[in-house]
Amino acid sequence: MKKAACKEISDKEEMKSEYDFSKMKGIGGKYCKAYRAGHKVVIHNADGTTSVQYFKLEDGAVMLEPDVRRYFSTSESVNKALRSLISIIPSKRRSAHAKG
Repeated sequence: MKKAACKEISDKEEMKSEYDFSKMKGIGGKYCKAYRAGHKVVIHNADGTTSVQYFKLEDGAVMLEPDVRRYFSTSESVNKALRSLISIIPSKRRSAHAKG
């Protein structure tokens, strides 16, 4: 029953065709840095209760800019590309980075 209600709402709230975000560049705004550092979401439930969820990038996680994401949409594709770059770094530099 909830799924049907959600479908009705999403059909009504579809983005209008006159809104064109295709020319927007990257993620920006005054809260961008704070969002990347970590943020909280306050959820106001229908029963009157409130819950808070905290989100932060996991250690080692990186955020890709939209132009890069168009070419590398999965972790596997990013890792494959970076490994191919690592293979062309001279071996002396590679060993120095591995130690540091």
